[in-house]
Amino acid sequence: MQLISLPYDPSALEPVISASTLSFHHGKHLQAYVNNLNAALPGTPYERLPLEDIVRKADGAIFNNAGQILNHNLYFTQFRSPRQDNAPTGPLSKAIKAQFGSFEDFKAEFAAKGAGLFGSGWVWLSSDAEGNLHITQEPNAGNPVTKGFTPLLTFDVWEHAYYLDYQNRRPDHLNSLWSIIDWDVVGKRYNG
Repeated sequence: MQLISLPYDPSALEPVISASTLSFHHGKHLQAYVNNLNAALPGTPYERLPLEDIVRKADGAIFNNAGQILNHNLYFTQFRSPRQDNAPTGPLSKAIKAQFGSFEDFKAEFAAKGAGLFGSGWVWLSSDAEGNLHITQEPNAGNPVTKGFTPLLTFDVWEHAYYLDYQNRRPDHLNSLWSIIDWDVVGKRYNG
């Protein structure tokens, strides 16, 4: 397993996510999960499996590290420089409006689930086999692939994702992320 490269410059997400936070989050936290998984995999039945299969099948330390790698890979690759009035288009936009009433209603529900997750974890937008959308709270290293869903969008609510920039203001962090979502990437995950 290798640490993914960021598809943007470390300062590209400022002021939403600072280069300093990105350096710690990607370069230290995610690197530690990669190192831990690489140390744990040899000699196990998971050694040659793709990352998503490891997350679906493993438990304990292997699941925790593999889950965090998968989660962070999806998280870091869904961003681009901030934009005003940033919103999805195409089939994903239609599905969000059909299921949540409006994009604004979806954002409010998604952010509330992220702010309301006790402790550390992730809030996810996923789709099932029929294309229905689901917002789920996943504690710790949880990922919706374990429920048979396709992960589309995630907000990391572990403190290391936002504490340097927002201290204990998790809701402020979550609401700021909407301006840096690359809806083309998220839409391709939905169309998938």
